[in-house]
Amino acid sequence: MGNSSASRLTSSLGDNSTSYDQSAIMASPGTDAICYDVFLSFRGEDTRDSFTDHLYDALGRAGFLTFRDNDEIDRGRELKPEIERAIKASKASIVVLSEHYATSTWCLEELWLILEQRREFNHFVLPVFYHIDPSDVRKQDKTFKIEVKTSSKWTSDNVNQWKKALTKVADLTGFVLSGLETKFLKEIVDTIYNELDCKKVHLPPNLTGMDTRYEEITSWLYQSTLPYIAICGMGGSGKTTLAKYIYNSNWKRFENVSFVEDIGSRCKGPHGMLELQEQLLKDILGGRKRKIPSVSHGTCKIEEALQKKRALIVLDDIIDYSELVALLGTGKINARSKIIITTEYSYLWSKFPSKCRQYQMKLLDDDESLELFSCHAFGSKVPVEDLKELAAQAARYCEGNPLALEVLGSSLSNCNTIPYWKSQLEVLKKDIHSRLQDVLERSYNSLPYDSEKELFLHIACFFIGKDMDYVVKILEPDYSAVSGIKTLTNRFLLSISSSNKLMMHRLLQEMGKGIVRKESFKLPEKRSRVWHNAESYKILKNGKGSKTIEGLTFDLKKLKIGDQTFKSLDLKTDALKKMDKLKLLQLNYVEPTGSHENFSEDLRWLCWFGFHLRTIPSDLFMGNLVAVDMSYSNLEVFEPPMVLRSLQILNLKDSHSLLEIRNISRIPHLETLILWNCHSLVRVCETIGDLTNLALLNMTGCKNLCKREQISLPVGLEVSTSGGQVTKQPPFSFPHSLKRLFLKDCHLECTDSFPLNFSVQPFLQYLNLGNSLFEFLPYYDHLKNLRVLDLSFCSRLKLLLCLPSTLAELYIYYCESLEMITFQSHLFTLQEFGYEGCSSLSEIEGFIKLVPIAKLDETDLGHMKWLKEYQNHMVLLAGDDELTIGRSWHLQMLYEFDIMSTSLLDIKDSNTTPEYILESPYLSFDVPSCPKNKRLKGLNVTFRYTLYGDDWAWFAKISTTNGVDLMYSPKVFGNPGFGEVGIWLSYWPIGNTLDVGDKVNVSIVVLSGLVVRECGASLVYADDEEVDETLEKNMGWVETLGGDLSGFQLSTGAYYLCRHDFLELMEVGRLTPDWFRVLVGDTINYTEVRGWRKTGRPKQSNPSFTELKSVRCIIDGPELEEIYKIAEMSKSSLVDKTVEFTSTIFEETIKPGTTSEISDAITEEESDSYNLETTGMSRAFVSGETTKSASIPHKEKLKSVVTDEDIKQVVLAVNFRSETEKSQVIEMVYELNGVDSVVVDLEEGRLIVIGKVDPFKVLDCVKQIDRYAHLIFTGDKPEEEYRMVVDDPVFPNKPGTCFQM
Repeated sequence: MGNSSASRLTSSLGDNSTSYDQSAIMASPGTDAICYDVFLSFRGEDTRDSFTDHLYDALGRAGFLTFRDNDEIDRGRELKPEIERAIKASKASIVVLSEHYATSTWCLEELWLILEQRREFNHFVLPVFYHIDPSDVRKQDKTFKIEVKTSSKWTSDNVNQWKKALTKVADLTGFVLSGLETKFLKEIVDTIYNELDCKKVHLPPNLTGMDTRYEEITSWLYQSTLPYIAICGMGGSGKTTLAKYIYNSNWKRFENVSFVEDIGSRCKGPHGMLELQEQLLKDILGGRKRKIPSVSHGTCKIEEALQKKRALIVLDDIIDYSELVALLGTGKINARSKIIITTEYSYLWSKFPSKCRQYQMKLLDDDESLELFSCHAFGSKVPVEDLKELAAQAARYCEGNPLALEVLGSSLSNCNTIPYWKSQLEVLKKDIHSRLQDVLERSYNSLPYDSEKELFLHIACFFIGKDMDYVVKILEPDYSAVSGIKTLTNRFLLSISSSNKLMMHRLLQEMGKGIVRKESFKLPEKRSRVWHNAESYKILKNGKGSKTIEGLTFDLKKLKIGDQTFKSLDLKTDALKKMDKLKLLQLNYVEPTGSHENFSEDLRWLCWFGFHLRTIPSDLFMGNLVAVDMSYSNLEVFEPPMVLRSLQILNLKDSHSLLEIRNISRIPHLETLILWNCHSLVRVCETIGDLTNLALLNMTGCKNLCKREQISLPVGLEVSTSGGQVTKQPPFSFPHSLKRLFLKDCHLECTDSFPLNFSVQPFLQYLNLGNSLFEFLPYYDHLKNLRVLDLSFCSRLKLLLCLPSTLAELYIYYCESLEMITFQSHLFTLQEFGYEGCSSLSEIEGFIKLVPIAKLDETDLGHMKWLKEYQNHMVLLAGDDELTIGRSWHLQMLYEFDIMSTSLLDIKDSNTTPEYILESPYLSFDVPSCPKNKRLKGLNVTFRYTLYGDDWAWFAKISTTNGVDLMYSPKVFGNPGFGEVGIWLSYWPIGNTLDVGDKVNVSIVVLSGLVVRECGASLVYADDEEVDETLEKNMGWVETLGGDLSGFQLSTGAYYLCRHDFLELMEVGRLTPDWFRVLVGDTINYTEVRGWRKTGRPKQSNPSFTELKSVRCIIDGPELEEIYKIAEMSKSSLVDKTVEFTSTIFEETIKPGTTSEISDAITEEESDSYNLETTGMSRAFVSGETTKSASIPHKEKLKSVVTDEDIKQVVLAVNFRSETEKSQVIEMVYELNGVDSVVVDLEEGRLIVIGKVDPFKVLDCVKQIDRYAHLIFTGDKPEEEYRMVVDDPVFPNKPGTCFQM
């Protein structure tokens, strides 16, 4: 302290340093364990009524809550529990070391506890040497000399412990009394003030959700070696509050702490950075502020200090990387320090990629949002009952943003009446609170380029919910959209959904619109963008366009007549004449009058749903258009009026009157052409084959395009052939450049004129030929880039041969006649495979064979030829629903992993009695010597079982002493029925791995739903001279477990031969978490098989297809994403849930969440039409990774194929057990709307319903009687065409249960 009254004692350690024990137990976060500021330790008889009393009074006057014990010291007594609690509950301790301090065991015990608290929790300790020499304390001299005594407290252990404590406290920086006590007391109080005053920061009241977010960061705090964490997120999301919460919960663990707040704003001042550096340096080193001559000098000083001190530092609101450099230098810090950065810019953390963890701030969920909102609106966590629904609506508006919830809740707290609240909520539909606008607008203002600000406003006003690639094509020429969108996402002003849509938090969207409104509050025509329907109507009606307008949208169907009266819907193009800068125009279902010359020549995007004219007007200038969307138009002929060199996207979806497309060569750079559901289209200009950039062509539903009949064109249309008729052209040539082609629902046949070989389309990556009529397809082994092939609902397709080795996804749903699939490489490498409803499918090369025993010869069965006697026995198959639904119950043989297996009901046959048998799930035996003139081929494994419950999971295991370790769960097995006994028979061709004397262990490991009655095994031999090629020649399998099974090998060396997803059962609670341990033991856990697919362990994507990470296809309809397991990827940066909005933000149909999935300005039609380049290329190859897929409900798959108005016939597979059940079903079905007739064919197991009915209502109705009923056909063609080619009735009278896998 350097004055006459007191002198500062500098210890040999140089400062009041602390050490940290990693094993220390921390106080739980969120609870304030500090009851006192200061604990006083003193010898009562020396100073109680003098110095200590004066010090206690001085601390109290300074505002410090101080603990002191007034009881007389009873030497020898145990330390009171409240003393120990008080030490642990204090921020600091002052130890008054007086003459007789060391004579008290109580004082010495206190001292030891104080120093332990300092060691573990950074407890500040200030020694005061009251009229004594510190060296006496350090050396334990004079009155501080302590020795072992006969007393119970003065033991050797205690004395040694106390000596260390005295030495330690003497080495700490403290005070030595050498003058007037008054000044001395002030010095002590000031020191305590400096040490305790700025350690803790203020947290706002009503904290909500902080505990859960804190828990997500604790691993970084306590375990991670990464020194930095960057908490990122949009403005108002709670980043600073979380940083404060972490800081307040952990500051005691560190030697020094610093919370530098609001850096971005404070740096703007003339000496802002210098002041920040001075604060940070003072906090790290302690003591008074140090003057810093320059920023660069300060950076060096801070860098040195950071490497020496173990510190907890928060740098709040970093805006620019240069600020980090100025405050951290190179970023090298003490290994035990932690630095927290909060920022709205995600790119900053990447500057320290090897040192920094990024934590993306999670917005509040629904319950948390309502709680926080209620705290500010009502002063309690629960809303007032009368305002409960309005409170929920208001909370949903904020989409989890804490600042918005606070601001809106506080603003509504002024008047808790329903009319007031409704009025205020109506305001939110048109405007945003100024405080929120100011906070959010700061991120917008920080954008470095004006073009990025313009890009943000265009997206906020017009393109939320649109496909990113689609928007990039439109806006790239004027706004450098590729880099601009990256900047916006880095600053959390924008996010990209898993389906590649541009997403924006509602408040950010409203902020952007608010910026545009400021351009002219009262005159929308003076703004740069107009998106509100009523305002657009007035501009178009009154001709009030202006040169400032760059974008305008108007949708006649959304115009709310009930809100205000509109005199007329007679709109003119005159208003457009004044819009010289107009680039973006949407006129959905508008039929304006006037000249089309009034349209701006600068137009980049023209969206005109329901375009009313039969042809494109010749006076419409389209020369600079990048995208044209005329979905649902009345066009009959599409012909570009001029050469359109800029046009890249043309969408004519659902133009049901469209007959012909002419002169398409006038669009030389066209990349995307959508003709989906243009049912009447009969001719496309042959020059389409000359387009060199066309990558995506969607002709889904254009079923008339490939026929040769003649059709008359409407009178008045200029025809491209004479006589007023158009001959439907032979199939035209597809462009060489195609990458994605959709020909679904075109009812294609493979003919000489249209061979479907795509021989000149080498770049094809996605091909959809669904719902076609061909029986065979040519080989596609020449399509080296083909990744996805969809042949769903090709009911006549029989064989699918020599598929290219590059194919990654195959969908063949309800190809009911398909029997065999083979591959060019003879290996099964598909990562996604949908095959439900393929009831005739018997062989998938490299995957499985499932063949009725009746179709196999005795030579096919080899030593199991005795099974032919039971070929007409029936057993329901269970296991894989995709494989078993609709399949015959007659005895089947499964070939999988080179293992052959089948299931029987319990029969009395000597062939079912194995050589080794036990009434147990396991057995073992030694391999005997091989009989003369025989060779060992393999092993039969057999067991008898009964089933219970609905989830059946089990493995057959074989292990030997010479290293064989196999576990196998078959794709399908037999369900004998409730309470019945079944037999599973299997043959494993592992003879060449077994040696005489080997111990063989066989077991059936049951995980769920199965009881093993007995287990058996038999060795299988063949004659030495016999050339037994049964499996090799006739079934294509090698004699031992062959092929490349490395993908199914565990890290233990064992083979996990399983294609079931048992993890999914576990995750939904239908399988216990210890299932994998039961199977393989404790050496590894189930995470090793997470993500395993039909080919086993995930393999790295083929490097030659890395470019497909950014390639997507159009399937313009959200239902199709579910049908084909496409576009299911990780959540976007702000998305916690899928959120849907109606046209008004407070309708009941709103599904609350953190980010609007689709803005209220987008109709379902727009969502369909603008889902450009988002799905068809699957998630596995868009992301470049293998991801898990959920199973697809049968009901959902059919939705894309049929609609209520198309259905003429519904066919179900049924199994009625009596005439009564049949009569009940017929009566119930007739009660459904639209049913004309109902026919039941008991012999074939069919129920046929004729009429305009919903097939799923029929199915639900029938399932009330027959729970196994399922749809096998819906359509308008005779049912005979769709009869399944099976040898037997699908469902004979046999009870059973389907395995839900």
